[in-house]
Amino acid sequence: MKDLKIILMGFGAVGKGVAEAISIKKDNIKDKFDVNLKLVAVADSSSSAISSDGLDEKILIETKEKEGTLSKYPDFGCDINGLDVLDQVDYDLLVEATPTNIDDGEPAKSLTIKAFESGKDVVTSNKGHLALFFSEMIDIANKYNVEFKYEASVGGAMPIINFAEETLPSSNISSIIGILNGTTNYILSRMTTEGSSYKNTLEESQQLGIAETDPTQDVEGIDAACKTVILANSIFKVPATYSDVKVEGISKITSEAIELAKKEGYLIKLIAEVSKDSLSVSPRLVKNNSPYAIEGTLNMATIRTDLADEVTVVGKGAGSIETASAMLTDIINIIKKKY
Repeated sequence: MKDLKIILMGFGAVGKGVAEAISIKKDNIKDKFDVNLKLVAVADSSSSAISSDGLDEKILIETKEKEGTLSKYPDFGCDINGLDVLDQVDYDLLVEATPTNIDDGEPAKSLTIKAFESGKDVVTSNKGHLALFFSEMIDIANKYNVEFKYEASVGGAMPIINFAEETLPSSNISSIIGILNGTTNYILSRMTTEGSSYKNTLEESQQLGIAETDPTQDVEGIDAACKTVILANSIFKVPATYSDVKVEGISKITSEAIELAKKEGYLIKLIAEVSKDSLSVSPRLVKNNSPYAIEGTLNMATIRTDLADEVTVVGKGAGSIETASAMLTDIINIIKKKY
């Protein structure tokens, strides 16, 4: 049996979800692929736990939740963080789950490049470095002949990149149009159902933990625009960056506009459109009872093709374990190819 030695960078909600998913599925992966997933280092923003013999996923989660820092992990906790973690232990795969930074893509960019230059594969849920430096990241991965997977960066648990590339290779894809942000979909769904104002619905979403304390990335369309860039590059091979997307958020949508749309049989949704000719994120009218009429934090995307016509995928676009499931899928795909 071969060990797949993993460094997990970022131990917020998604990082903890990855640890939980590995804990749940590692025995199945052992049985099916004869590969043992071993977390040899896990880091949060200021500390880490490091052991070449492997760390216990449940103890990692318990330590973080009770102590607030991985430095308190029994025997193996320390104050090493950032790029230094990658120098402390031998590993095969970097799982990168640090927070998205749309300003300069850090620390994800530097962590990813350092792993590539060391000949290590990378799985990420991060959008920042991909939205800003996609072509550069791919070029470096190719230079060092390593795997780079990022399914979780676009749709959370909703499969779209792997689905398009692996399930629809016979078809030419002309466009992808969908709802790529669960927070805004929740807000608009609640405004439609309850007739409430944007301000009140946003506050409710924040109280429920669906919207961030600073919701700007979601409600102003920034998150969906980043995902649009990733799809443009990965599916359509368009060398776009965030600045190439026309972006409008939902903060100006009124309850009156939503009510008027309802009377005409329409809903207002934040729609991302990706094709070789158009990259945009904006509120649009969609027909009630159409595939776009999803509620809550769900994401969806309609893939328009020449041979398969339209194929629509729907799934949870947010949630720690849901996002982690996409990252674990990427890990398994690497195992299939290399181990």
